[in-house]
Amino acid sequence: MEIEAIEGRIEEAIADSEATVSRPRTYDENHEDEHFAAVVVSPAFDGLSLVEQHQLVYDALDEWMTEQIHALEIKTYTPEEYEEFGSES
Repeated sequence: MEIEAIEGRIEEAIADSEATVSRPRTYDENHEDEHFAAVVVSPAFDGLSLVEQHQLVYDALDEWMTEQIHALEIKTYTPEEYEEFGSES
């Protein structure tokens, strides 16, 4: 699974979003342990609970979450929150 594909799918599904995806663990060339971390910034998160924000990200990735991505660490922010807190993560 390519990082750019994950970022693109999230950005396509969540309005005005910017996604930055990384591999927080050692990369497995056999793709048997696909762990990713995503930081997603979007005004679409405004007024939503953290659970609702994360559900938007999971919904964006749909079947990839069960078929190609083993684990996904998610941090979500509105643009204002990211301006204030995002650089601390």
